[in-house]
Amino acid sequence: MALAGAANADVKIAFIDPLSGPMGPSGDAAFTSFKLAFEHINENGGLNGEQVELTGYDNKVSPKESLVQLQKAIDSGAKYIFQGNGSSVASAIIDAVNKHNARNPGEEVLFLNYAAVTPAFTNEACSFWHFRFDAHADMKMQAITDFVTGAGDIKKVYLIGQDYVFGEAVAAAAVKQLGEKDSSIEIVGNELHPLAKVKDFTPYIQKIIQSGADAVITGNWGQDMTLLVKAAANSGLQIPFLTFYGGSLGAVAALGEGAKDTLFQVSEGVTNLEASDEQYALIEEYKQRFPDYDYYYHRAFMAANMLKAAADKAGSTDVIPVAKSLEGLSIEGAYGPFTMRAEDHQVQQNLYISTVSDDVKYGVDNIDLGWVLVDGGEIDAAAAEEPTTCEMERPE
Repeated sequence: MALAGAANADVKIAFIDPLSGPMGPSGDAAFTSFKLAFEHINENGGLNGEQVELTGYDNKVSPKESLVQLQKAIDSGAKYIFQGNGSSVASAIIDAVNKHNARNPGEEVLFLNYAAVTPAFTNEACSFWHFRFDAHADMKMQAITDFVTGAGDIKKVYLIGQDYVFGEAVAAAAVKQLGEKDSSIEIVGNELHPLAKVKDFTPYIQKIIQSGADAVITGNWGQDMTLLVKAAANSGLQIPFLTFYGGSLGAVAALGEGAKDTLFQVSEGVTNLEASDEQYALIEEYKQRFPDYDYYYHRAFMAANMLKAAADKAGSTDVIPVAKSLEGLSIEGAYGPFTMRAEDHQVQQNLYISTVSDDVKYGVDNIDLGWVLVDGGEIDAAAAEEPTTCEMERPE
């Protein structure tokens, strides 16, 4: 168990994500981001004047283990729960938090989701007790499919993803959107593989090569992203990989020079965009503090800052006033505003499509390659917005 924050803190916050095993680096990269964010918040008055203690709980990407860790967190006094890696985990936490809050009035907890992007969570499965600080899969896929249909030379697409609810959502969005936007584009493969189980993706890459695909679309994250592109590099496959999480630790290094203008991702920020001196200082402080990682989870800092803004606005750190203050809240970030849509608790934000270049201020993976915006790669928040079917029940 890792601890960060103030001694004798007033507000306890739990971080529940993988901190060990094959997906551990993804969880730890996010945890270190929240750690630095809340250190800064404590230095600047905390949440409504109250200091924060952040505790990390290792769930090993298991929904069952996540529920064990959630109960430990609640028993310890945590009122706010951050989680993101794995929509199957997020689904279990949403259900558990809904039940806990119904059974324990006055002892409510709030789930702050920074990365689990299955669209249902802010549509048919929406909950007052859940807020999402990342664009969901349909929003990200709109950016990718616009890129694909606008490229002109991509006629055959291979879909590959992780075999759980998120991977299914990514594939469904790609099929639907490509069909609507350009029916001449052929999907030549649509495959799901076990989450965090595949050690060598060469057989999958061989299928992609045999399919004659012009591009790959994948929602893979963590080790599954890195090993996928590593196998592509080893097999000599050089076609665009259009990804949600191409910035996963080690992915750029696995491709090396081959990543340039080949590996693409859609994200809420790009470190090599022009930004303020304050933002540059934050990027450099993060890298100095955590040299094994890169400034990747911009949304972790934004989520923490939105929580502070909501508590300060509410004049309270109690869950219900803070939740109500989060609804409709907008704060300015380094790469544009983050606005929490009240009707479904889905954040609205600019999105950016980037690729890898050697002409960068900030590299990744401790090499001299980093992410840069592609031409026309900025999608403003209004263009990225998607409708919702949420019919939310709110506490009185």
